[in-house]
Amino acid sequence: MEIAVIGGGNGCYAAAADLTEQGHTVRWWRRDTESFHPILETQSIKVKDIRGVREVKIGLASTDLGEVVKGAKLIVIPLPATTQAAVAVQLAPYLEDGQVIYLPPGTFGSYLMAKKLADVGCMAEVTFAETGTLPYLARKHGLDTVSISGRATRLPTGVFPAVRSEYALSILKEAFPSIEPIEDALSGALMNAGPVIHPPLILMNAGPIQHFESWDIHNEGTQPAIRRVHDALDAERIAVREALGYGRPHFPLADHYSPDGEEWMYGNAAHEKLVDSADWREPLDLQNHRYMREDIACGLTFLVSVAEWAGVDVPVAKGLLAIASAVVGENFRKSGRTLESMELAQMGRSDMEMLLKRGLRG
Repeated sequence: MEIAVIGGGNGCYAAAADLTEQGHTVRWWRRDTESFHPILETQSIKVKDIRGVREVKIGLASTDLGEVVKGAKLIVIPLPATTQAAVAVQLAPYLEDGQVIYLPPGTFGSYLMAKKLADVGCMAEVTFAETGTLPYLARKHGLDTVSISGRATRLPTGVFPAVRSEYALSILKEAFPSIEPIEDALSGALMNAGPVIHPPLILMNAGPIQHFESWDIHNEGTQPAIRRVHDALDAERIAVREALGYGRPHFPLADHYSPDGEEWMYGNAAHEKLVDSADWREPLDLQNHRYMREDIACGLTFLVSVAEWAGVDVPVAKGLLAIASAVVGENFRKSGRTLESMELAQMGRSDMEMLLKRGLRG
């Protein structure tokens, strides 16, 4: 299958390499030419995983977005949610009817990008899908190498508009066989693990993060007190899902940590693999890191806004959001991604269901 990968993040590097090794023809675009230069020069990427180190030839690595996007059946965008609106504008001139755009994860970027495309006059009939996590536990090692310490074994994925689910999922499963269909894109957004796992880890470890040169939030940073906050926050997420009528499985975060629980998104013992890789011992800028700007300013803020719209009390989520806002000096409830910022907060349940099912064009 012809697949376009958009971006230069950890997940983008992993997707370009992994999808190529699955036998797909991958065309890869990154805006930052200087950082992309080693890959542009060799048209290849180095991969480190349990099989060792090897070089993977990419179908095409290019800074010409049109060359990468045109003719692709699937467009994979494993970028932070903060980039979605800008990327939609960049993609608009090149999109074609029938293309599927996959956001792993999405934070309701499916709706955001669809609305942005409509606003700039893009008439292509594209379908969006989003899931709860990146398909890979990955970290870049330099400008031409990616380390992949784990791969998703279950990817709960919702489609926008939901009426095109069968079509979109048939394409997505060619690239990501571990995809599991769920109700719609909002259900997909409420599967996002980042806004549950990362806010307690960075806020309750703020002291050592700022004191030490580097800190592993998943190793010594994961302690029983933090896990209890995880569980309380995740219970609120699940309560919101249930209030909106979304069914099980809810993929509780506890299964990520428990080797005896139901298989989570990265399979059993995923936490141990993540810690063993040592790739997450890193410096973290609490003002600007994606854990703050994506998982809290976008993801946690979005969860709180949906909870308020649904009439569900979420005191732990609100408390963490307030602390994060104090740390950064910015009121995320006002500046972050919310139903209000998307002009959806006044929509009733039935209208929201129709939007999720039929999309912007009804």
